Amino acid sequence: MFWKTAIVAALTLLPAAAQAEHWTFTDPTGQTVTLDAAPTRIIASQDAAAGLIPLGIRPVGIYADSPVAEAKALEGLDLSGIEIIGQTWSEVDIEKAAALEPELIIAEWWDRNAAWSGGQDLTAILSQLAPVTGIAASESIVGMIGDYEALAASLGADLGESKISADKAAFEAARAAFEAAVRAKPGLSALAVYAGEDALYVADPAGAAELLDLRSWGLELVSPEGVDATGNNYFETLSWENADKYPVDLILVDNRSATTMQTALAQPTWTLNPAAAAGQVTDWPAFWIRNSAAFARALETLTVAVEAADPDVAP
Repeated sequence: MFWKTAIVAALTLLPAAAQAEHWTFTDPTGQTVTLDAAPTRIIASQDAAAGLIPLGIRPVGIYADSPVAEAKALEGLDLSGIEIIGQTWSEVDIEKAAALEPELIIAEWWDRNAAWSGGQDLTAILSQLAPVTGIAASESIVGMIGDYEALAASLGADLGESKISADKAAFEAARAAFEAAVRAKPGLSALAVYAGEDALYVADPAGAAELLDLRSWGLELVSPEGVDATGNNYFETLSWENADKYPVDLILVDNRSATTMQTALAQPTWTLNPAAAAGQVTDWPAFWIRNSAAFARALETLTVAVEAADPDVAP
């Protein structure tokens, strides 16, 4: 079970003359960071940056899990003037990071890994430059967006800005359309997967906030049986010969890399699953959505797939 996100971003209980000078935030691990003022020189993980930039909080540096041009979380965001200090999981250019003179490192806490973004080793390095804090990767993207809004507001963001309001309205419209599409296809079953050259990895919805949101809006997502047995906290690993273990009407394929769908389609046994045989396959926005605009776009794609799907292809 994920940590419940604990957001406490408020002025400390000090005399009135001193209150405006302090910024306090308590993160999901229970750690409280207190600074003399709201920080402006922030280094953020790619996911934290994706949550904060659309809200008007621009970090001075970002560390990504992959080349920035390929990082889905950062797609479409204006990164001009932001130093990229890492483009590989758990690696940063520490000299570049130090030169930015950060006041705060904002990452995400992943309960299943018991670690901040980038892993424990990277956190140990970055924490030598500034305190590491942030929100939890929780049970809902909607909830995480709300947590980022609270954090951004504490950092000085104006959440009433017109672009922010427009993005939220677009998301609400996309969610309503998705829910309507699912209601119109009773019995439609779905499966979220990552396709590797060596195996097919079936996602546990309980480990992915966006899948839990989709399930809460009516999509019937299959939960695999063997997540713990494989030693993988997020997936059950299947040999490609067993690609039909969970026959469904619709398959969602991890879209963090464009090659993942290509890998799936190239497997001779891919079409053993009735959804794949029927071509009822779409993108799964796996683990990377952190803002309303991105979620709206992803839901629009999913809605088209649901509307086109035959809910009776699986036995």
